[in-house]
Amino acid sequence: MKINVGYLLYKRAMLSPKLEALVVGQVRRSYRELNARANRAANALRQMGVKRGDRVAVLALNEPEYIELYYGLGKIGVILVPLNFRLAPPEVAYIANDCGAETFIFGKEFAPVVEAIRGQIPAKTFLGIMDTPPDWAQSYEALVGAAPADEPEHVGGDDDTLTILYTSGTTGRPKGAELTHHGYYSNSVNLKATLGEIGNRLLMPLPLFHIGALAPVPMCTHFGQTMIVQRAFEPAEFLRLIQTENISWFGSVPQVLMFLRSVPEFETFDWSTIKLALVYAAPVPVTLIKAFAEKGMEVRQLYGMTECTGPATVIDAENAIKKAGSCGPPFFHTDIRVVDDEGHDVGPEEVGELIMRTTHPMKGYYNNPEATAQALRDGWLYSGDIAKMDADGFLYILDRKKDMIISGGENIYPAEVEDCLLGHPAIADVGVIGAPDEKWGETVKAVVVLKEGEQLTQEELAEWCKGRLARFKTPKTVIFAEEIPRTPTGKVLKRVLRDKYN
Repeated sequence: MKINVGYLLYKRAMLSPKLEALVVGQVRRSYRELNARANRAANALRQMGVKRGDRVAVLALNEPEYIELYYGLGKIGVILVPLNFRLAPPEVAYIANDCGAETFIFGKEFAPVVEAIRGQIPAKTFLGIMDTPPDWAQSYEALVGAAPADEPEHVGGDDDTLTILYTSGTTGRPKGAELTHHGYYSNSVNLKATLGEIGNRLLMPLPLFHIGALAPVPMCTHFGQTMIVQRAFEPAEFLRLIQTENISWFGSVPQVLMFLRSVPEFETFDWSTIKLALVYAAPVPVTLIKAFAEKGMEVRQLYGMTECTGPATVIDAENAIKKAGSCGPPFFHTDIRVVDDEGHDVGPEEVGELIMRTTHPMKGYYNNPEATAQALRDGWLYSGDIAKMDADGFLYILDRKKDMIISGGENIYPAEVEDCLLGHPAIADVGVIGAPDEKWGETVKAVVVLKEGEQLTQEELAEWCKGRLARFKTPKTVIFAEEIPRTPTGKVLKRVLRDKYN
């Protein structure tokens, strides 16, 4: 039997039709209702000529339509391409062109972005999730609401691509990781096998373009859980939902915990329903783990990659305190190794590159066979992260081989920022590094060399970056220097910059 995530929803709707599936704002849907909406979305798009293998791009906040599209597109073999709404218009345009999406669905907040780029991308059909879309777009609801709710013929599955999630590349250009039906299904099994009993009501504040938010979607359906989704994270609303929705576990990044820890209600708030907080994307400070442990809540930190459809290792609160800096042993259906440059295993406490083997790796990078061949070798996914393992098999990530910066759970590659800054007429050379930040984990720091006779302030550079770079990629600190240290072959010595300026 082929695994199709749309079939998971179909089966859950048959077995648990009245069970609550999804809550987003005022919208509440049972599994029967969610399945009907997914069918309407599938049938509407199929009537429009969307066919198996086509890509549909979505630029929106966490709308209920996102979840119905995830399942509806999966049912008919169409590929969902979630877009990071924090990107600047040229960055969105690049991804839309790279994936070749001919259908573009967008939320009302992003109509100006889509209007600015629609002449530069291949999309022929634009659907707006709003009451009155622009005259160049159609109403998503008018089309989907009028389509039949009959179960469509399920097409594809297993190793067919279900989503393409774009993650930054070493050249600074995003790469599209192709994640499959079987990968999402296997990840849900791996999550359940590893985490055990965690309750049945998940609160998700993370954006659905993030693998940390998208990976639990089929898990909830597979195991009959309810997913409560925030359109966008807001601490007070998050706390209200915990109380009113009887939340048993939630997903987050460290910054979510930091915001929650800082609200006045933290000390007196009733956390008793929460069994678990899963935290992705960056290390969790031990002080935070202890603060939530004192409230009776366990924080488990995950390490993973978009390319492996989510998590690879997990560490419980007790070991996170005892083994500070570790991200734990591997998941139940995941193997990890630390290897040298020749691919040989290194010993305990020795440093090398982390590689992993799991039941849910990506199929590859879309339209990028060279990058795929570098990442997937002999059944192993090469992470590009420098790591070590202790004698107990606990993993420690020491550095990012590719110099990636993680700010608020978002991946930023210095090369992309450097390329943008070098376009400024006053800049001769630049090196970009991550700067430790208590609130965001890291922020972007740029070391800039000006052309002779030129002047530039940090404020002027930030203004110049508007519309060229996403806000979270724009340097928060700018250092003006005489030169950028480089290797004989011209590569920026990032470690030297970090040592000198951090």
